[in-house]
Amino acid sequence: MTEQRTTATCSCGQVSIALEGGHIYCAACHCDDCQSAAHRIDALPSPEPTMDAFGGTHYVLHRKDRYTIPSGSGLLRPHRLRDGSPTRRMVASCCNSAMFLAFDNAQHWISIYRFRIQDKAPELQARIATRFSDHAGGLPADAPSYRTFPMALIMQLLLSRARMLFGR
Repeated sequence: MTEQRTTATCSCGQVSIALEGGHIYCAACHCDDCQSAAHRIDALPSPEPTMDAFGGTHYVLHRKDRYTIPSGSGLLRPHRLRDGSPTRRMVASCCNSAMFLAFDNAQHWISIYRFRIQDKAPELQARIATRFSDHAGGLPADAPSYRTFPMALIMQLLLSRARMLFGR
């Protein structure tokens, strides 16, 4: 069986992320932090918006041990909402493309911005943290919506962590 490989690139192509293996989960997050960060990043001269028309930021969760940055790592700049925040939204400074969300704490995954995936991006599995959305009553039916985090997401995260611990 061949290992799945996917590439994510910035708009101008100077930064690329190589992903090995399948993704953990694909979700549009509507939390207040993702919306605030999207507004800040979108205020930069950017080629495209980071959230959809309904306030969701689309992410593909991927294991932290299965990604590399073969080109442009020196062009990535962290954007934090607050000093001391454990989350960094990494933006390609060459074209202000939001690339991924990383954690300084023990989280075992990164969240790639879905529209950065060059191959066929995974289908959206859920809209999460919709309690923060101004569109909560009118979200599209492209995926199930959850006010918090669905059990399927939590189970997939636990399963991926177990696979990492056992070297799979």
